[in-house]
Formats: sequence, C-alpha cells, structure tokens
Amino acid sequence: MEIICPIDAQYSDQIAALLKPPPPLEKYFEELLATRQCDGIKVKPTPRYGKGVYAETDFKEEDLVLKDQMLAGAQHPSNKVDCLVCSYCFCFVGSIELQIGRKLYLEQLGVSPIDECHMQKDCYNSDSSVGEDDSDVEDQQVSGECASSPSKDKISLPKDVVESLFNGEMRLPYSEKFSMPPIVSCPGGCKENYYCSKSCAEADWESFHSLLCTGEGSKSLSTKALQKFIEHANDTNDIFLLAAKVISFTILRHKNLKESRHEGKGKQVISESIDFSLLGEAWKPVSMGYKRRWWDCIALPADVDGSDEASFRMQIKELALTSLQLLKEAIFDEECQPLFSLEIYGNIIGMFELNNLDLVVESPVEDYFLYIDDLPLSEKGEVEQTTKPILDALGDDYSICCQGTAFFPLQSCMNHSCRPNAKAFKREEDRDGQATIIALQPIAKGEEITISYIDEDLPFEERQALLADYGFRCGCSKCLEET
Repeated sequence: MEIICPIDAQYSDQIAALLKPPPPLEKYFEELLATRQCDGIKVKPTPRYGKGVYAETDFKEEDLVLKDQMLAGAQHPSNKVDCLVCSYCFCFVGSIELQIGRKLYLEQLGVSPIDECHMQKDCYNSDSSVGEDDSDVEDQQVSGECASSPSKDKISLPKDVVESLFNGEMRLPYSEKFSMPPIVSCPGGCKENYYCSKSCAEADWESFHSLLCTGEGSKSLSTKALQKFIEHANDTNDIFLLAAKVISFTILRHKNLKESRHEGKGKQVISESIDFSLLGEAWKPVSMGYKRRWWDCIALPADVDGSDEASFRMQIKELALTSLQLLKEAIFDEECQPLFSLEIYGNIIGMFELNNLDLVVESPVEDYFLYIDDLPLSEKGEVEQTTKPILDALGDDYSICCQGTAFFPLQSCMNHSCRPNAKAFKREEDRDGQATIIALQPIAKGEEITISYIDEDLPFEERQALLADYGFRCGCSKCLEET
C-alpha cells in the first residue's frame, strides 16, 4: 500500500532544497562556535565526509575539546518519575528533599519509573507549595495506567514522612551542601515543563515551547490536538517529541526572521506566494545534521525476521504519518508547509536516530548519599538514623540520572573513527544537558577530531554493518589494518 502525504507532492522542489546537503557554511559555524566553550576547534570541509571538526590548537589527553549546547533535546517521559529537571538546560531543580520525596510520593501513588508505558505528565497532588515560583506544580495529574510493583529490597517509608520531604517541611542533614535552583513554572501555564530560571523559561518559550505548550497561554492551534500528539508519542516513540521540537524551532525562527526583515517598514502587503528562501534560512541550523528517512535507517529489531523487513519498515512509515497528522492539527503554519511533509518529518526523525547523543545529567541525590557515607564515624551514626530509612526506601535505583535524547549541532559534525581521538564524557562539573567532548589522547593542531559512533571494540565486520546505517563504509586506520 502506498502512503501518500499531499504536501510531499505539492512542495517537492522546496522539500528537495531543504534536504539537500548544505555547503560548508564557515560563517555560520564561526558564529556557533562563538557561543560555545570551544576556542580551539574549527569546522572545515573534508575530502570524504563533507565537513569535519579540526583542532586549531594542541590538546593534551583529557583536555576539554568542546561543550556543545543542544539544538533540541527532551527527557524521556518515563524518566520524569525519577528526576525533576529544567526543561531547557536539564539541570536538577528544587532540593534534595523534593527530589527524594517526589520520587517516593509518585511510587506510593502507583507510578513506576521502570514501567514500559509512558507517563505523560508528572504527578503532584499536594496541598503545599514546593517553592517560591512553583505555585501550580502541585496541580499536575497522572495519566496513563502505569502500575508499580514495589522492589523486594525496598522498605516503605510512612506516608507522612514522604509528604514532609515532598512539601519541604522536613530538612535532611547536610542537604544545604547540595543546593539546586528553585523551580520556575512554564510561562504558558502548562503542568509539564519546569525551569531552573526565568532565562531558561523564556529561552525555551521563544525557541520551542510556545507552540508545544498545553497551557492556557499556548500559541498552538489546538491544545487538545497537541495533547493527542503528545499522548501518541508517549505511547509509541518519544522521538516524535524531538521532531516536533525541531519543527516548532524552525517555525518560530522563520517568524522572527520575517519580522526582522519587515521591521520598520510598516504594514506589509502579504504576497500570495510564500518566500521559501526565508524558510531555508530558518531551517539552516537543522540542515547541518546528517539525515536519512527514519523508516530507512532504523535498525531491524532482533525479533523481526529478515523476510518481514519490508513490512516492518512500512509500519514504521505509517506510524510516522499518524504522528505527523496529529502534529499538523496542533501547530500547522501556512508559510512553513513543507515542514509538514512526510519526507521532511521522516528525515528529522532519522537525524535523531543517526546523530543523537544520549542526554545524561548525573543526579545530585547520589552525591548527597555518598557525602553522608563519607562522614566521620562520630557524625555518621547519628545522621544515618535519619538518612538510612530513606535510602532503604529508595532502593538500588536511588541515584538514577536524568536521561533523554538530544541533537548537538557541533558534535554532529564530528566524523567517526574506530580509533577515535576524542569521546563524549561528562566530568564531575558537567551538571547540565550540554554535550562534553574530551580528548582521549594528544591531538595536534590541524588534526581532525574524531569520535566513535559505535562500539569500536566490536569485530571489523560487525562495525562495518553498524556503520552502514550511517551511509558510509569506514576507512579509518584501524579498519585498514584489519582488511
């Protein structure tokens, strides 16, 4: 059965232009580098792969090569049970007591952090405010039918103790040493996004969230349609949420570019034709990522027989179309119609499939309990009378980190090698959602900086098979030695 999306046929030329690999845009990357912590690198053309990242200075082993802010990222919905983080920079917010109390409170309500069904919203039903800027955080509702099955190694805390932690009425010893930013609510009034500062809230609103907010202040066409899209993504694949962020980002960027172009000119006569050059400019940051259609590049699951591959890929394509139709009802923009083609949507999702780094931010709760464990014995015994029952209630998964998926524009320019000279690695001080790239060995000025897209310790044939999904056959020094 052929799957048809009318926009694909209507705007085929514009879609092809958007998906055309961009030429090396040195000025764009120079501007991007200026906003990042990366003084010693440059993006330049490469003979084989289009573009790559090169050292502009010498790096020593374990030197910081790059801290890259994501273009778009999202916390996994199921991870929201365990971690309350800023929806823009993904640092932990609130307090040690809130992080612990919230997790235990949700578990007592029957929401499981390891349940396979997705939680659409966080759950709060407290009568007390948690922080100065979060007067509505307690009004969130549970959706879905997640059910928890308590771990055998967990010992339940009394409900009043959990609520005291959750409401900020109970203070844990030494928790002040692990302070976090207070919670700031969504400007649009939704009960899904929270922030570490007003600047993060405003940045997210202006870049993505104003079109994807389900609150009263949302700029979407229909918050009801938007909620259906979110529910579908949570029930099927949360990668759709990232695709929606990219489309929202491009629409809002297009709007800002158009306003800047017309600034000071008074009311403009709206032309019947759409200026697609402006859409191309708005799309430019997204154009940097390597793309293939999702249904073409997604790896065949182990439980799908090779003879069923065509059927599997057709099902994936149908799933993407359903998601796109739901999103179109929620945020469609007449002047950005090509963004709502199945071809563009599939390539955006494929970009995340092939270019993403895991979004990981370590939990300060782990640091807190490690600090308690390292206290002198003279203090430790008394303190553990309070903290040990809480640790027992949390169980082995007390230190779950924030987890999600993100696209990093500069990191995505780094080419693969099975013998890489750099790697993605979070240091102790890296407590937000930025990608951190560290030198694995000395890197000389002028040398290309490479990372590994796969497990480089796999046998040669397995590595080549995995890299085929990225559209190339590796010819690094290690592969040449093994051929």
